[in-house]
Amino acid sequence: LLAFAPFLAFALVCHLVGAVPALAAGAIVSLALNVRDALTPGRSPKLLEIATFVLFALLLCYALVAQPDWSLIEVRLMVDCGLLVIVLGSLLVGRPFTIQYARERVPSEQWGSPEFMRINQRITGVWAGAFAVLVIADIAMLGAPQAHRFGVFLTIAALVVAVKLTDRLSGQDD
Repeated sequence: LLAFAPFLAFALVCHLVGAVPALAAGAIVSLALNVRDALTPGRSPKLLEIATFVLFALLLCYALVAQPDWSLIEVRLMVDCGLLVIVLGSLLVGRPFTIQYARERVPSEQWGSPEFMRINQRITGVWAGAFAVLVIADIAMLGAPQAHRFGVFLTIAALVVAVKLTDRLSGQDD
């Protein structure tokens, strides 16, 4: 779940001070996670964290250069779409993003098992579903600002369900 810290930083800063500082916060937190993983023995930078840094950095650069008049919901939609593309892309290339995290917790003898891959595909699929719900919630809030409370509820519910299902699928809810 620490891999999603850049998105939490982005969301908090976005609500407090706006899109550009929020994009910077997301980029800084994701860069810090990448540096931590690069410098910690037994860890390495992960696809999700590298792609997250690239996503926030590109959006930040564009925002600084083009100075678009993005609403809070438009920026969230771009970030959530980017996250969904990253997660779906990891599934499409046959390397679910969760594998790198699982390998830090599961004995290496299990890495090549079909069960290990199946569990990671399911968990990554759960997160893809949650991020798809976030995108839908963003679109709903963009199209109907009065749906803001519902969109926030949908976002929180999707993330809570994803965390619970991840625990269940990974056997951590015992």
